[in-house]
Amino acid sequence: MTATSFSVRGGGTRQLAGTGILLRFALRRDRVLIPVWVAVNTLMVLSMPNTLKSLYGTQAQRDDLMHQMATNSSLRALVGPVFDDSLGALTAWRVGVYAGALAAVTSLLVVVRHTRDEEESGRQELVSSGMVGRRAPLTAGLLAAGVASGVLALLVAGGLAGHGAAGAVAFGLGLAGVGMVFATAAAIVAQLTESARLARGLTAAVLGAAFVLRAAGDSATDDGSSVLTWLSPLGWLENLRPYAHERWWVLLLFVAAAVVQGVVAYELAGRRDIGMSFLPTRPGPASGRLGTAGALAWRLQRGGVLGWSVGFFLAGVVYGGLTDGAADLVRDNDNARQIFERMGGRSGITDSFLASMTGMLGLIAALFIVASVLRLHGEETSGRAEPLLANAVGRLRWAAGHLVVAFGGTVLIMLLTGLGFAVGYGKQIGPIMGSCLVQVPAVWVIGGVAVLLHGCLPRAATAAWGVAGAVLLIGWVGPALNVPQAVLDLSPFGHLPKLPGGSMHWPPVLILLALAAALVTAGLTGLRRRDMTT
Repeated sequence: MTATSFSVRGGGTRQLAGTGILLRFALRRDRVLIPVWVAVNTLMVLSMPNTLKSLYGTQAQRDDLMHQMATNSSLRALVGPVFDDSLGALTAWRVGVYAGALAAVTSLLVVVRHTRDEEESGRQELVSSGMVGRRAPLTAGLLAAGVASGVLALLVAGGLAGHGAAGAVAFGLGLAGVGMVFATAAAIVAQLTESARLARGLTAAVLGAAFVLRAAGDSATDDGSSVLTWLSPLGWLENLRPYAHERWWVLLLFVAAAVVQGVVAYELAGRRDIGMSFLPTRPGPASGRLGTAGALAWRLQRGGVLGWSVGFFLAGVVYGGLTDGAADLVRDNDNARQIFERMGGRSGITDSFLASMTGMLGLIAALFIVASVLRLHGEETSGRAEPLLANAVGRLRWAAGHLVVAFGGTVLIMLLTGLGFAVGYGKQIGPIMGSCLVQVPAVWVIGGVAVLLHGCLPRAATAAWGVAGAVLLIGWVGPALNVPQAVLDLSPFGHLPKLPGGSMHWPPVLILLALAAALVTAGLTGLRRRDMTT
């Protein structure tokens, strides 16, 4: 879409001229990202009622759950308190925190992509040369995030309506509220920073802080009344209490936060030039020190690697500290134990829980490697790769620098995950470390798919997010729904040994490594032979 088409068809007020066209363009660009993330979130939520019905089908089991959650502060920190034993209330309890976090991630990715990413690539300057209002790009980004949040709310409310319309609507609106709070937070950060990756990282850090505040508050009280819980938008979601005498007034907190943050973002957007920021990047040294393509790749991606590393280490500490409490909760529930055994093996409930948690973090690590590999795509489409390749730097050397960071970074964050478990749990350090590292071959396969798509089908490179989302869906929802093993085997993670506790089987690990190598080789071959995109 050219700048001319924007100038001819742009309309509306002067500040918002062209917003409608920019919104349609944004939704077109996000025709893969938004549907995949919303579908994963929706299916995660809607799969819970049947699973929970099998886990807590009797009143005695539900009474025991209520007692366990009231007395187990570790589990409340993990998933929040339970306010009612109805199936709808249990669904909101079990997936509310994580569905809200996923909605927040979707929104921050969308907003940063259509604001700071566009400015960093130079495309926004071209678009703004037409009849496009100063605040139109920001408005289009927020509206795109609103579309994603609204569709999620409609799907969740419709899917859970059979368990109670009021609770379903409250839960759907709460998820949309979390999404919009972090959409507007991302809009503010995008004005403050000069880098899209820094904007994503800082907003993700705010989300992490919200999770920590909620966890700390819920561990202190069993009714969500802690001040720390109320300081977190994720805490607002649980205190909305879907299916447990809904507190509709809590929705006003989401509205107020989104409006205030939106006003701040709009004010900041009107006070700076395109491409500039209120916190500009610190100038580099007078004499250059980036002598190789690999050094440049590390300089570009070191912030992301650091952020993911810290996040995974802290996650390991948290889940390690919760291991004994979680094992106690499911020890007497046959159905819950079977789910953990499907995810983590049959070597004992504690080992099954540890294997499940390290496997879950391995699934999330797939998002890191996709983001890191697709940095190649971003550098190419923004035009920054072309002047670099015009010098004595071959395509393979250029790509290799980013791939070393992506694939080596995976090893680093999984090592730090194991160290986190060692700090939080303090037992079985060697086996847990092995359990974390055994996830690496499967993560590398997903990274190999991203390399293949970028090298051979650059226009479809973002479909790698769809592959990662599908793997997440299979790994998170599949065991709970008792799907056939053939479906679980579609994910590379389904072929890994169940560690700790299980025996180490090398053939599937070696096959996955060989598959990853083949995918990367094919992708680099395609990159070497095709024309560069702009």
